[in-house]
Amino acid sequence: MRTCRVLAAALVVAGLVALPAGPAAAHGGKVTLTVAGDGAGGVTVMAVHADGHRLDQPVRLTLTAEGEGGRTAGPVQIAPAGEGQGFYSSGPLLSPGDWRVTVSAPAPYQSTATAQVQARVAQSPPPVAAARPEAGAEAAGVGRWSWLAGGLAVVAVAGVALLWWRRRRAHPGPGDHPAGLGG
Repeated sequence: MRTCRVLAAALVVAGLVALPAGPAAAHGGKVTLTVAGDGAGGVTVMAVHADGHRLDQPVRLTLTAEGEGGRTAGPVQIAPAGEGQGFYSSGPLLSPGDWRVTVSAPAPYQSTATAQVQARVAQSPPPVAAARPEAGAEAAGVGRWSWLAGGLAVVAVAGVALLWWRRRRAHPGPGDHPAGLGG
């Protein structure tokens, strides 16, 4: 019986030792990297396992870039973005122009991808007031608040009037008795 316990414990320990290599080994180790520009001065990367499954663990991707005129950027580690598993974003990194961007993943994933990226000046959205100049006070939210304040005032006045009316009915004053009842 004691021998069975020792063998079971040894199997559990062997399984735990092999666990850290599990995710990469389960998918064949390599990842496929897809590199693209973000429409401004940044780079996005989609990293998936060779079998198409998304990464379930963050990977430390490294980005380097070479631009026209001998410009360089990196090496920079890019972090996972909030858009989903396996999606990475550099943020604003490249000045406007054409760039050759290379992204690499370390062991056990061992993968590299290169792409041509055209960086542009980031565009800002038009101001809200310019989009709807006819809105006036409504754009500032004044219309909604005035309706709310007016509605609360009406409810308060109605509540006070109801309380006053109920109190007068429950406790009539000396001049409130009907004629002929002596009071």
